[in-house]
Amino acid sequence: MPHQRSPETTEVLSFTISGFITRCPVQVFEAIVDHRQLSRHFAVGGAQGRMDTGATVTWNFDDGSEPSTVWVREAVLARCLILEWAGPDADDTNGPTTVEFVFQPANDFTRTKLTITESGWAPTAAGTRSALRECHRWTAMLTGLKAWLEHGVVLGRDLHR
Repeated sequence: MPHQRSPETTEVLSFTISGFITRCPVQVFEAIVDHRQLSRHFAVGGAQGRMDTGATVTWNFDDGSEPSTVWVREAVLARCLILEWAGPDADDTNGPTTVEFVFQPANDFTRTKLTITESGWAPTAAGTRSALRECHRWTAMLTGLKAWLEHGVVLGRDLHR
């Protein structure tokens, strides 16, 4: 029997990860949109520019890849952040992807559930490889963010490679 795509299958690939950070949503949001903090836990080669709605910023991962340009589509304090970018693992067959961060307060605003969804890859082998690499990158970001905010620890640069 030939393989048939199920009706639930989308035309683009996406993934979602989430985790809890023991800080209020404002602190978690600021640790992402403030380029000085973002450089401590994610874009360890240096981030340039604050992520406000309409901004264009640059991230460098210090992993041999070219700096990434990021377009901020929406930034709502402690609620959501929506970006578009062609990450360092993008290929010529895929345009920019969309990344959405959702900040949900928990435990009387002493914790935040951070959910990160990235979407927009073509449902191809190359798109799948890119999506998996980016899933790893965002998981590392969530881990680094948690270590930074909860313990003041900057994880090693190799975590993001």
